[in-house]
Amino acid sequence: MSKEKKNKKALRFNKAGLKKAILSVYYEESNKSFNYRQIGAAVGAKGDSELQLVNGALQELRDAETLVETERGKYQLKSQGGTATGIIELNPKGYGQLTSEELNEPVFVSAANMNHALDGDKVRVRLYARRKRSNPEAEVIEILERAKTTFVGTIEISQFSAFLIPNKKTPFDLFIPKDKLLGAKHGQKAVARILDWPERARNPFAEIIDVLGDAGDNNTEMHAILAEFDLPYKYPEAVEQAANKIPEQIPAEEIKNRRDFRNVPTFTIDPADAKDFDDALSIQKLENGLWEIGVHIADVTYYVKPESLLEDEAYNRATSVYLVDRVVPMLPEKLSNGVCSLRPNEDKLCFSAVFQLDDKSTVHNEWFGRTVIHSARRFSYEEAQQVIETGEGDLKDEILTLDALAKQLRDIRFELGSIGFDRVEVKFEIDKDGKPLSVFFKESKDSNKLIEEFMLLANKRVAEFVGKPASKKRERTFVYRIHDKPDPEKLDTFNHFIKRFGYGIQTNNPQTVSASMNKLIENVAGKKEQNVIETLAIRTMAKAEYSTRNIGHYGLGFEYYTHFTSPIRRYPDMMVHRLLARYLEDGRSVQADQYEEMCKHSSDMENKAASAERASIKYKQVEFMADKIGQQFKGVISGVKDWGIYVELDENKCEGMVPLFELTDDFYEFDEKNYCIIGQRTHKKYQLGDAIEVEIARANLDKKQLDFRIVGEELPKARKPVRESRRR
Repeated sequence: MSKEKKNKKALRFNKAGLKKAILSVYYEESNKSFNYRQIGAAVGAKGDSELQLVNGALQELRDAETLVETERGKYQLKSQGGTATGIIELNPKGYGQLTSEELNEPVFVSAANMNHALDGDKVRVRLYARRKRSNPEAEVIEILERAKTTFVGTIEISQFSAFLIPNKKTPFDLFIPKDKLLGAKHGQKAVARILDWPERARNPFAEIIDVLGDAGDNNTEMHAILAEFDLPYKYPEAVEQAANKIPEQIPAEEIKNRRDFRNVPTFTIDPADAKDFDDALSIQKLENGLWEIGVHIADVTYYVKPESLLEDEAYNRATSVYLVDRVVPMLPEKLSNGVCSLRPNEDKLCFSAVFQLDDKSTVHNEWFGRTVIHSARRFSYEEAQQVIETGEGDLKDEILTLDALAKQLRDIRFELGSIGFDRVEVKFEIDKDGKPLSVFFKESKDSNKLIEEFMLLANKRVAEFVGKPASKKRERTFVYRIHDKPDPEKLDTFNHFIKRFGYGIQTNNPQTVSASMNKLIENVAGKKEQNVIETLAIRTMAKAEYSTRNIGHYGLGFEYYTHFTSPIRRYPDMMVHRLLARYLEDGRSVQADQYEEMCKHSSDMENKAASAERASIKYKQVEFMADKIGQQFKGVISGVKDWGIYVELDENKCEGMVPLFELTDDFYEFDEKNYCIIGQRTHKKYQLGDAIEVEIARANLDKKQLDFRIVGEELPKARKPVRESRRR
């Protein structure tokens, strides 16, 4: 096995690079098995922490079926024989692109060779002999795992047939037999499930499983968005009944078994429209001169028992979903807004992290355990902010003390490597029918940051308590919130782009990256290029996820981090509560593989929820702009693709696209590395971050799409829309 310098660099930077380095070792000696120490030596791992990263990467490659475990702890490259396994990404025109860890580059799959594979499916392909100067090509030979079997769309009924026309990028319609319509009418939105797809049939046969309602109705459209991402929009009746049976009264015996904080000043700070209060803070001065700060978290697992209907529903959902006009809670309302919610002037059961801090915010002592609290006051962020700014109001001494401590915690965190992306949040004012009336912007202020710092403190210290090696105890399986280091290539590309604005970041090592990224964020604040640079910086970063294989949280600069503070709306926090309770009682470690699978499910559901949230915002943006066709707005180019340029409007942050085919003055080519398109003849350039003026050309609610026209450009002659037949 060779020890290449590039492998060492990849190891010290991020997990994706480490996996590539590991696979390069296996490709060199494909018929040999190695354990994590042998692989670690090959890629230049030093110390226990780096060897643990190698071990975790090997396990992930095994889980992805790229490696096989030949004996306990030893892995070998899986024999490929001209095939590869991966995830297929479908283009609306019908062809696909396979991404696989087994291969160094994406593989093209023509529409004729998709063999009924759909977007997101896990497939096995047969690789074709590579032609000169062409991308590798393949044919789908087996569908290993369907990404989805249900589709949302609009019903089309004719005299002899019925079809569901999907909303998303799906290059076929679903044939619905007349006796499988479930009462759906022409033009309504519905959910269909595929029943059969004969080999020679162009369209799958399906049945309607739910009729959502009339297209254009707000509830119909929001439910359609949820269904598009396979997210539930209603509870089974049995689950509602199980929730309603839970008593609100706390047994006296249970209170006796808990640490009592009911006489300690305690309050909540949440958004003005919130109803599910996960967390409360308490504060009191101790005789030893230290501040005792209690971070009190709703004790959901007291009410939701393992192997119950409520447990199964919480696990399946894994998260609450925050659409633009509503919250779809993980737990039924009886629990999320009632029994578990830390409402004021009520005794509530909590799982708490209690800290003793001095006036410089140094933690001198900590305690974790079950408590009972009584919140004296429910603050909105705006109310707490007013207390901070004026020094007057309810519980002013407590809030001002917590604010001062939180600011010191924040300073310490940034000194140790946290990166601070304080993005402006776009919100809609919506009427009773769901129609957007106006757009406004919310910024994170001191009251938001106060809560954030104490939640981060609790999450970090809980993770350290379980995860840090104690004496020679066996390692305990735990659920971590991990965030990988940035990809070096993405960082270099980002650095190249921001130089045109006169900025730069240091990419020598992870520590200098975080420090210079914070300096960059500080420098772009208030500038016209702020949003574009911050958006691109976030895209450069890896995505946070849940895992039992801890690699730390790069963005926060924490070696150990978890999610402990929101069990009402996140299932991983429920797992953390149960594991913490188990280990506080010196219980044995749980099975890692089982919890890793649960972590992956939670991460997947979190991503679906985030996609649904973005889709709902996009829908409201299009709806808000629909009556402004022909009006002109100033904006900034926020994205560049080979099919068009995206523009974010300065006035309301709504984003739309200028299709490339409508730029008729030249033939434009996409320069991916420099985030721009360039005219072949005129050399005119449209680049990410450029100021631009556009006119609203079209607003398509079904596609959630705004089309813009650059002011001064002539629209091409109107063409009759062509709908390619997707039926046989």
